[in-house]
Amino acid sequence: MANANTAGFKGERVVFSSYLHRDDASAVGDTNFLIDKGSYIDMQQGGVSYTGNPLDVALKGNGWFAYETPQGQRVYGRDGHFARDAQGALVTMSGARVLDNAGNPIALPPDAAADLSISRTGTISSLANGQIAQLGIFELPDLQAYERIGNGMFAPPDIDGIRPPVPDEITEVVQGAVEGSNVQPIVEMTRMMSIQKAYERAVQLMNGEDELRRDVLRRVGRPNG
Repeated sequence: MANANTAGFKGERVVFSSYLHRDDASAVGDTNFLIDKGSYIDMQQGGVSYTGNPLDVALKGNGWFAYETPQGQRVYGRDGHFARDAQGALVTMSGARVLDNAGNPIALPPDAAADLSISRTGTISSLANGQIAQLGIFELPDLQAYERIGNGMFAPPDIDGIRPPVPDEITEVVQGAVEGSNVQPIVEMTRMMSIQKAYERAVQLMNGEDELRRDVLRRVGRPNG
């Protein structure tokens, strides 16, 4: 909910499974429990808003931009709200440098801003300078294992067996636009209310079972006569 307006943000979903506890001694029969099995990143496409800013870039597909944080960490995200810093580097609003397809920071010539063009394949060019750079768009095979670090960015985990990012040649690049968050506040609020009601019903069932047990114990302990 807090990231509903964060460009390129991908929501996270919780995975539940059902566990049936068989209790032959129970007066109400078996009990069904929900078990939290973990979470996964929702890759549903966010809405694309056209801004007219030539440095803004949206992605249509499953590809990811590559960034280098101010701390020198290689991370990935979908936020294409870019700017040119004082040194000419293409950066995000949080100050991370945008990387090209070879993993190097992208630098823009001072005179390129007026007629900058970014093709559907991510090629950055201008009339005065020709081809300047190629935006790095990558596929992340093991994205679900990546660590969320904030600002809609993900860092590769430091564990063995993780497949490295590979170039993505399918995702389409849209200049002058930004992909919004795929979190829909009304849908999320409705889902949250539904989950809350489900938990409330589960608590009521457990309280009812406890009350039945207490009633049985009272009856058993009551003297005859």
